[in-house]
Amino acid sequence: MSVLTRDEAQTRAQILDVERYTIALDLTTGEKTFDSRTAIRFTARAAGDTFVEVKPATLRSISLDGQPLDPALLDGNRYPLTALAAGPHELHIDAAMHYSRTGEGMHRFTDPTDGETYLYTQLFMEDVQRVFAAFDQPDLKSVFAIDVTAPEGWTVLGNGVAEHTGEGRWTIAATPLVSTYLVAVAAGPWHSVTTEHAGLPFGIHCRRSLAPYLDADADEILDITRACYDRYHEKFDEPYPFDSYDQAFVPEFNAGAMENPGLVTFRDEFVYRSAVTDTERQTRAMVIAHEMAHMWFGDLVTLTWWDDIWLNESFAEYMGYQTLTEATLPRTSHTARAGQTLFPDTWVDFGVARKGWGYDADQRPSTHPVAPDPDAVPDTASALLNFDGISYAKGASALRQLVAWLGEKDFLAGINTHFARHKFANATLADFIDNLASATDRDVHAWAEQWLRTTGIDTLTAETGAPEPAEPSPNGAAQSWSLAVTRDGSRPHRITVGAYDHALGTQAGGPGHLALRDRFELDVPGDGTPTIRPGSRPALVVLNDGDLTYAKVRLDTASWGTVLTSLSGIPDALTRAVVWNTARDMVRDAELLPATYLATARTHLPHETDLALVQGVLSFAAGQVVDRYTAPADRPAALATLTDLCRDLIRRTEDGSNPGLRLIAVRHFIDAATQPDTLRSWIDEDTVHGGPELDPELRWRILTRLAVLGATDEAAIAAALDADPSATGREGAARCRAALPTPEAKAAAWAALFTDDTVSNYLFTATAQGFWQPGQEELLGSYVPRFYPEAAALAARRGPAIAEAAGRYAFPAYAVDPESLDIGVRALEDPDLIPALRRKLVDQLDDLRRALAVRTAPATTD
Repeated sequence: MSVLTRDEAQTRAQILDVERYTIALDLTTGEKTFDSRTAIRFTARAAGDTFVEVKPATLRSISLDGQPLDPALLDGNRYPLTALAAGPHELHIDAAMHYSRTGEGMHRFTDPTDGETYLYTQLFMEDVQRVFAAFDQPDLKSVFAIDVTAPEGWTVLGNGVAEHTGEGRWTIAATPLVSTYLVAVAAGPWHSVTTEHAGLPFGIHCRRSLAPYLDADADEILDITRACYDRYHEKFDEPYPFDSYDQAFVPEFNAGAMENPGLVTFRDEFVYRSAVTDTERQTRAMVIAHEMAHMWFGDLVTLTWWDDIWLNESFAEYMGYQTLTEATLPRTSHTARAGQTLFPDTWVDFGVARKGWGYDADQRPSTHPVAPDPDAVPDTASALLNFDGISYAKGASALRQLVAWLGEKDFLAGINTHFARHKFANATLADFIDNLASATDRDVHAWAEQWLRTTGIDTLTAETGAPEPAEPSPNGAAQSWSLAVTRDGSRPHRITVGAYDHALGTQAGGPGHLALRDRFELDVPGDGTPTIRPGSRPALVVLNDGDLTYAKVRLDTASWGTVLTSLSGIPDALTRAVVWNTARDMVRDAELLPATYLATARTHLPHETDLALVQGVLSFAAGQVVDRYTAPADRPAALATLTDLCRDLIRRTEDGSNPGLRLIAVRHFIDAATQPDTLRSWIDEDTVHGGPELDPELRWRILTRLAVLGATDEAAIAAALDADPSATGREGAARCRAALPTPEAKAAAWAALFTDDTVSNYLFTATAQGFWQPGQEELLGSYVPRFYPEAAALAARRGPAIAEAAGRYAFPAYAVDPESLDIGVRALEDPDLIPALRRKLVDQLDDLRRALAVRTAPATTD
């Protein structure tokens, strides 16, 4: 199959205007394929040659202007259109297309709970070609009119309002001008909850087996949707550009969600079968807000080429978090927050859960500018690699810094100019910057060069002291203090600095409380002279207080000492997030011992009130500090610290006062347990002592840990699957079976991963998650060298989605040793690695180098 190059796309865009697609899909032809008939009306501006893309199971016929063409001329995914005459044309293609099991194209899923089948499209980048023939590039926007034939009893959803015309036939209202990758269809016996808002039909949909869980949260989901819709209409001058707003929660979805106009698709894990925390509900709300922002930025105005995909995602990421802090739920809402801001602390979650994603990506060899040079994205395969922490988290951080520097009023004025000038069309980064510049006297072009065209992270380091000469007060104390900030990097930063003193008394049962004395803005770099502030030197000075820029922070020595004793006493959660990120970065940079990070968590998390912070710190402590950065000999002690910390949190919540915190602590206690007795008692009694009762998620989590410990067997896993035969139950069973510490279990899991090409994307991921386990080194050692050639062959057979899953989840991350690193480095010499797998391996091997450096760092790093 050929990937589309930027040059080819530019050439084709100069030749063609595409006016309309008329598409007929027949979903009743069997379990393997469906029928796709496409008529494309287009105009050639000049005579010449071009091509149309399609990836059929069988190309039955193709004709141009009523004249049949030879189907045998299809070359991979391209059909040549040679000697086109200038003027209007109509192309007809009739094909049978494969259903997908990898989440690409038209994905087909049969629910094991009730046997019902569901279909949905994911057409991003190049996957529209798996569903219908197209001139597949984002700047050839067109109108799409789709008819669908589906089994009786099914509902069909699309980008516009869908009408059932009888006998399983559905007509979806024609779209305005949109790009090929944004077309969407979903079909199946959906359970739907519908309403109307602002004169438009709104709906949420899921498979029938999830109906009780969707119904339980329907008011919350729809209230959030309405509140975000209203807030965007306060921010944006352009009205919502489509005729309806449906949100479908679909099975085995590879991404978090996809911004199809009028039909946003979400992974259906967002329909919660089990207990979740308020932070997880906030995450779902953020994704709703993120995807709705795309209706304007991405759908109404679309990138010209994939080098600007960052702008779609960065804008939606920024707007998603910011809108949740501003939008208020209607007072008629059924939720507890009626009349209140949706989620006022969303930037804390961004700081602790998303920002590290950007920092990590930006320190790897695969780093790239937020806005890469167009020559760095020569084709669609390379573009696919840029869906990473840089395009999302770093880009959103850059936009947040831009708003802090520019002011929100001018930022929104520029955005609205952008929408007005390019609606239902395409735009470039240059267009975006020009439109922002039209709203301000500031040099936005220079800002963009410094922030968007460069790579890496700046580090801002604080040095505090007394001015020279110090001016003593009558009691001998200095009357002022100085702050010097050094920058390792090249970007300008507008930051807030927070100065904190020890407060009288302490928090109840907790470390010393700190009080904000002073908060002031600072431009870095400044004029080179230290900033002088009144009063004695504070106990703690925090750079980037408020987290408005994107930079690593290093505290002065005295401030770091205060952190170790009083971190949980910092009054603002966002400031605590900045400090926890500092500690995280120091561990990764081998400047802070992993054991010190764990000890700090042990001291302060029992007094933390923000659930996003607790979850973020525990996740890093468990997944990185304990499992990767701690040497095997020290791992038992690290696990003991982690389980003791979780016990503290569980004890703190015995009165039922904070079920979200208790749930986080129970989950992490399960994952860190080194002995099976407590977990077995919870399973036997079907409850955690003192609550909560076990739900499906907790049962499978416990059983997975028992499998890792060798404290369960196939019979128990089969019994659990009989009790929960759902899709998530199948995934839980696959994870457990792969985690069992027996040669037979590992061999069976390996075969499922690398030889069974019928395994779906989700079952593949679950099996991979169970396979590699710290503590099973002797059992797993022989699989490390096997991984690289077998993953390469798998990726070549099954394509980018499975390649990405193999690189992310099936990589032997537990094997932190020089030999494993050497094997991986040699594997990169294979010239045939597909780009998606090569990129994941490069990143994983760099993380492995970092883990080795942390493990061998001298004990004096603290």
